[in-house]
Amino acid sequence: MNAPAGQAGGVPAARRARAGERLVTCEQLFHIHRLARHEVVSLQGVDLTVDRCETVALLGPSGSGKSTLLSILGGLERPSAGRVLVDELDLAKLPETTLTAFRRRRVGFVWQVPARNLLPYASAADNLELPMVLARLPAARRRRRARVLLDAVDLGAVARRPVRALSGGEQQRLAVAVALANNPPLLLADEPTSQLDRANVTRVVDVLHAAREDLGTTVVVVTHDSEVAARMDRTLTIRDGRVGAEGRAGVEHAVVGPTGSLHLPARALEVLPPGSRAVVEVEPDRVVLRPAEGSGGEP
Repeated sequence: MNAPAGQAGGVPAARRARAGERLVTCEQLFHIHRLARHEVVSLQGVDLTVDRCETVALLGPSGSGKSTLLSILGGLERPSAGRVLVDELDLAKLPETTLTAFRRRRVGFVWQVPARNLLPYASAADNLELPMVLARLPAARRRRRARVLLDAVDLGAVARRPVRALSGGEQQRLAVAVALANNPPLLLADEPTSQLDRANVTRVVDVLHAAREDLGTTVVVVTHDSEVAARMDRTLTIRDGRVGAEGRAGVEHAVVGPTGSLHLPARALEVLPPGSRAVVEVEPDRVVLRPAEGSGGEP
């Protein structure tokens, strides 16, 4: 995926030069929504950071708050409390007009169902040009960038074909290209591969990585797919509305919460099942947890 002249204009190189700098910061993020007559807490004090040019997978069971977090990062929902900074903007404090401009120019979205990303009766090329029309890019520039992006996702041959005539894999690759149309610094994808076969899963993840390598795009993906997660730089596991674990290079780390809470990995729960008591031994270079006598855990 080579950045086209004009639109990118050196932006990818500038982003890569800033790789490792902070792009996303969430501090004590809470979100409460109303369901029937009840209030449901979907996020409970989330603290996390994402660096520029990083790829991150959000993992966790259904209902843990992953999609809510993604919507807040993209400015689609406002947090009930806490701070969320994206590209140096405090989203909770932005007026609605500024938030709309933020969504159009600084964030790309890819949803699980292609129909949410695309206009089914419009051509692949027209779908790609629409975000650029909203961003008021000149027509020649739009056409040039649309051609480059279509070729990058291997859809150049179907540029004039209506979306409804494309396969599921083609539609999802097109959705990624549409999300990148305005070269946003942040790409958010919610289960983008859940309805694809393995070959298309690989192709979509390849496109996400190409966006990072060629455009300097930061990628955050919600997924239940272990193959997708394994190809990201880092994984964050959301449990009960909090970040419970972080993985790097195949190693999972438990995350200590602000109140000292600790989500144990599944293997540890085989020794210390929920409800059991543990002895905490603090040594100079390590902390050891072991089942208390008579707690029901095995030594």
